[in-house]
Amino acid sequence: MPWNVGILGAGPGIAALHLPVLGRLTELFTVVHLADAGSGRAKALAARLGARWSEGEAELLRDPAVDVVAVCSPPAEHARQILAAVAAGKRAVFCEKPLAASGEEAESVISACREASTILLVGTNHLFDAAWGRAKHHLVALEGRVRAISVTLALPPNDRYHRLVAEGAPFQAARRGRPDLGNPAVAADVLRQLLTGLAIHDLPGVRDIAPGIDEVVYARIAPPIGYVVGYRAGDVLVQLALTMLPQGPDALWRMSITTSHDRIEVNFPPAFVHAGSAATRVRGVDGQWAEYTRDPEDGYVAEWRLLAALLEGSAPVEYDELLADSHFAIDLADAAAAKLLEVGQ
Repeated sequence: MPWNVGILGAGPGIAALHLPVLGRLTELFTVVHLADAGSGRAKALAARLGARWSEGEAELLRDPAVDVVAVCSPPAEHARQILAAVAAGKRAVFCEKPLAASGEEAESVISACREASTILLVGTNHLFDAAWGRAKHHLVALEGRVRAISVTLALPPNDRYHRLVAEGAPFQAARRGRPDLGNPAVAADVLRQLLTGLAIHDLPGVRDIAPGIDEVVYARIAPPIGYVVGYRAGDVLVQLALTMLPQGPDALWRMSITTSHDRIEVNFPPAFVHAGSAATRVRGVDGQWAEYTRDPEDGYVAEWRLLAALLEGSAPVEYDELLADSHFAIDLADAAAAKLLEVGQ
């Protein structure tokens, strides 16, 4: 029998991402309940599925038919709603990234899930992409020493982040108008939110091959929406760069890994696009590129398949890794924000 899913959140990502994916996995999951925060979108989405809908989270968490709670609400709500799902006795929680907004929240969430034996999975879909698995296998097989990593994003407009810079950061909610990114405190807050909201897609993968953050060398906001951050992880240099222009450039989402004798490129599809796995290619010392075959399923499908395996008991819940990934992202965002403030003083 499929596991019954209740989804907290009814934003564009639900309609464009999770519902189509779950619609392909009907042998594993059935969406039985959707809830929004008052937008009314849950009702329309639920009608298409023949599912229940509600406003707020209480009714969904009380619903005895819901086995799995998918937390797809704004990031500030994630930790609280996971804890509420645990308290409601739900079997599993799928949480969109990020897991939590602070290290303390992350510790509380992992502790509660571990104590209650609640299955937890964070939707860092790039980590589950088959192409990323092949890239890691290549690194291990050839024993190439990693020298540098770069993650470059050029993305079309995203309304959530354009609101951030058009209307002010959360602590400026009363002030309409574009925030002063020349103010280091404002810029640091925007940078932190962009790193924990967008860079976090790839940070678990980066941590896999370059654990630790020894020093943030530079951190800048790139107006209107973007950042450039560079840091050292031991002998590895890591650069994260984002641009999100109002006119909407061609999408690019690329991780490049330079080793002692080759270069690996992983090109991920844009968010919300179901186009199969990322494309991976390797450039050897002879200058020739070798391309890996793409998988028809993307990381979004793979993460839900993994959740099914966790529910069936055929895979372990990696609580320690989830906590370490969360701490890594939060620590990097805090260190980058501190570097920006230091330079701006």
